[in-house]
Amino acid sequence: MSILLTGADGYIGWPTALRIASRTDERIVLVDNFARREWVESVGSTSAVPIASIDERIDAAEDVHGCSNLSFVEGDLTDRATVDRLLSVHEPSVVVHAAAQPSAPYSQINGERANYTQHNNLQATRNLLWGLHENGLGDTHFIETTTTGVYGAPEFPIPEGGATMESQGERDEVPFPAMSGSWYHMTKSHDAANMRLAHEQFDIPISDVRTAITYGTETEETAADPRLATRFDFDYYFGVVAHRFCAQAVAGYPMTVYGKGEQRKPFIALEDAVEGLARLALGDVEDRPDAHVVYNQVTRPISIVEIAETIADVSGEFDLDVDVEHFENPRDEDETHKMEIENDRYAELIGGQSTTFEEGVREILGSLVEHRGTIEAHEDRFLPGVLTEE
Repeated sequence: MSILLTGADGYIGWPTALRIASRTDERIVLVDNFARREWVESVGSTSAVPIASIDERIDAAEDVHGCSNLSFVEGDLTDRATVDRLLSVHEPSVVVHAAAQPSAPYSQINGERANYTQHNNLQATRNLLWGLHENGLGDTHFIETTTTGVYGAPEFPIPEGGATMESQGERDEVPFPAMSGSWYHMTKSHDAANMRLAHEQFDIPISDVRTAITYGTETEETAADPRLATRFDFDYYFGVVAHRFCAQAVAGYPMTVYGKGEQRKPFIALEDAVEGLARLALGDVEDRPDAHVVYNQVTRPISIVEIAETIADVSGEFDLDVDVEHFENPRDEDETHKMEIENDRYAELIGGQSTTFEEGVREILGSLVEHRGTIEAHEDRFLPGVLTEE
């Protein structure tokens, strides 16, 4: 038996693979098709932090952390035959599914990219779920990183998974309605529904990990050697807001707050995101869920303005001169929404937040000042613009 981890070349996937491998002797089979590198290149950007090849990463994991239990398979999960081979050969006891086209802005560029995103993300998840069923692996714990974006921005506290609905005096727990705001986020709403269906029909144990906006440049394991670094995107399409703001600060470029910026978004440090996935993957067999469980992988909501102000405050420690400028918001959203989101189940899983947002910003800026040249060479990618041809 083994643990199968998809999206292993990605921002969350790679450090999760390292953490799992460092805590078990079980074989960890990594899968990726390197599409993330191609998507970022297609929008004219690159990772601020240099990332090694997968072979170099695996060699470094053994050299530095003694992880001799990592192996890699290059494969496209939208191809059903590829997925069937992976599952039948390796017979995983756990699947950590972190592979996806993860960018909402990328999915919104045009119809071609919207179609690609939905086909890529939904087909991969369906192939894995049906593959487990048809290969007799119905006891395999299926863990997927979806997104808190499936909830949209309701005016009431967001539950950790379902919601209570009342009609004609009767009450029941129902799945939270899909209120996603992009073609990407809608893929994760569909994935959530398909995972629920797979549990009901096939009895596959499911952990739906609804990942918040994740920030940070490193984890304990990746910080040990430059060859182990995970990627760090900072462009408009693939760089999350905290990362883009930090890169703008390093480049001496004004931080671009869209609209009022008072809306709060859910956030989590990379360290805390990786820890939760590792604990779910490595839970004792007898403790693994036999149900469908939703985790809100978030530590706290933060407003866009607070993000900018925190980065501006910390930037002084690195002799950076930072300005905050407000621009017209290209997104249709409530710029004053005060999001509340429950996370009790996830907080219990990881034992509480490991780092504050300010500490995370300090770590990010400390890393990025070493790669100022790369950021400055691509500062035209901070804002949406003309894309390179694919």
